[in-house]
Amino acid sequence: MPSYWSTLDVDLHLPVASDSGRRAGLEQALREAIRDGRLAAGVRLPSTRTLATELGLSRGTVSAAYDQLTAEGHLIAKQGSGTRVADTVGTHGAAPGHRPKSVAAPRHTLRAGSPDVSRFPTAVWLRAARRALDRAPSEAFGYGDPCGRIELRSALADYLGRTRGVLATPDRIVITSGVQQALALLTTVLTDSGTTTIAMEDPYIPSFRDTVRAAGAAVAPLPVDDDGAQVHLLSSAAFDSVGAAVITPSHQFPLGSTLSPRRRQHLADWARTGPLVIEDDYDGEFRYDRQPVGAIQGIAPDHVVYLGTASKTLGPGLRLAWMVLPPRLVGPVAEAKRLADNHSETLGQLTLAEMITSHAYDRHIRSSRLRYRRRRDLLADRLTPRAGRPLTGFALAGIAAGLHALIRLEPAGLTEDEVLSRAREYGLDIEGLSGMWLSSTDASNRPQGIVVGFGAPSDSAYPHALDALVRALSWG
Repeated sequence: MPSYWSTLDVDLHLPVASDSGRRAGLEQALREAIRDGRLAAGVRLPSTRTLATELGLSRGTVSAAYDQLTAEGHLIAKQGSGTRVADTVGTHGAAPGHRPKSVAAPRHTLRAGSPDVSRFPTAVWLRAARRALDRAPSEAFGYGDPCGRIELRSALADYLGRTRGVLATPDRIVITSGVQQALALLTTVLTDSGTTTIAMEDPYIPSFRDTVRAAGAAVAPLPVDDDGAQVHLLSSAAFDSVGAAVITPSHQFPLGSTLSPRRRQHLADWARTGPLVIEDDYDGEFRYDRQPVGAIQGIAPDHVVYLGTASKTLGPGLRLAWMVLPPRLVGPVAEAKRLADNHSETLGQLTLAEMITSHAYDRHIRSSRLRYRRRRDLLADRLTPRAGRPLTGFALAGIAAGLHALIRLEPAGLTEDEVLSRAREYGLDIEGLSGMWLSSTDASNRPQGIVVGFGAPSDSAYPHALDALVRALSWG
C-alpha cells in the first residue's frame, strides 16, 4: 500500500499498517504522526478524495478515519476550510508530566561578542543583493573557488589596504565561514607542516582555544597586561616549541588593551625569524578616543596572517570572514578549505562585495561607530559614582575601542561570583573573566572582572540592561 503523500505542499511519510485493517491502520498512522510532531498543529490535511487516491484506499475509509480522529480531538474539521491538525498536548513523543522544564530566559543581555543585530542594514543589504545578482554570472551559483568569489576578494584587498593598512592582493585572500573556521584551517595546515604548539593570549576567547586544540595543536598561554600581549616572552626558552602566535593587537578580548608600539615592532621582528603571527583584528573597525591602529600585517606581510570578519560590523549570522595570507600558505589553506566545505556560500559574498565597492559598507560602519560610541559613553556615565549611587570597588577599562569593556573588580569590593549572582537575580546575562583564563595559575591570584558587551542589546533594551548592571554592582 502506498505510504507517502505530497499534496497541498505537505510531504509526509505515512506508513499504514495493513495487518490491522485499512481504516484502523490509517487512524493509527495519522495519530502517531500527530503525536510525534511530524504533523504539526494547524497543518491542513488533504481532502478525503485526494488522500484516498494517493493511498489507494476508498474515500469512505479515509472519511471514517478523519471522523474518528476528530472525535478524539486530534483533528479539527470546519466547513470551507478543510481538516486541520488540532493543537494537541502530546507532541514529539513527550509523555504528559515528563516535559522538559523550561528555563526562563534572561530579560537583559550585556554578553560580549555580538553587535546589535536589530540594526542590521536590511534595506541596504537587499539593494546590494539585487545589484549583485543582476550582474552575477551563472557560474556563480555552481561550485566555486575554495578561496572565495573574486568579486569579494578584490573588494577586500582595496578596502583593507585603505582602512586597516593591510598589504593584500586578491590572490592572497581566502574567504571563510567565520574566524573560528579560519583558525581551524590554519591550525590544520600548520600542524601538517610540523608545528606542535600555538601561543594564544591569556585570557582569550575559550572557543577559539578549543578550536586550535581540536585541530591538533597544543596551546601555550601568553600573558596580557595593559600594553597588550607580552610578546617579548615569545623569544624566551619557555616558548621555544611555539610555531605561531594568535594576537589581538587592536582591542584585546576580554581585557580591552591595545598592543603598544614597542611590542608591535617586537612581534613583527619575532615573526621574521620564522614563526607565524596570526593577527585577529578583533573590533578593529570601532575606535572612539584614538586614531585607528593599523594592522601589524602591514609591516610584515610575509610573516603575518590577517583575520577579519563581518560578524561585528554586520552580524555573525552571515558567516563571512577572511584571511590575508603569506603567499606560501595560500595553496595549503585553500586545499584545507576545499576539504572542509568546498567554499563559503556565494550570495553573501557577492552582496558584501557590492556593499564594499559602493561604499555602503563604509557608511554603515561610520553610523555604527557613532551609535556604539554613544552606548560606550552611557555605560561610563552610569558607572560613575555619584551621590545616592553607591558604586565603588571597581574600575572601567578597555573603553577606547571595540564593542565591550571590562569592569575590573577590586579586592575590597564585590567578588566576581557575587556580581554574577546578583546579575542573574536582576535578569541580566553577562560574563565574568574566570572562564576565559587558560593558565593554571592559582585562581585566587588572578584579577577578577566582568566583561560588558554594550553592542548586543537593541537601542530600546540597552538602558534597562544598564539598570540591571548598576544594581548588580551596587553595595547594599
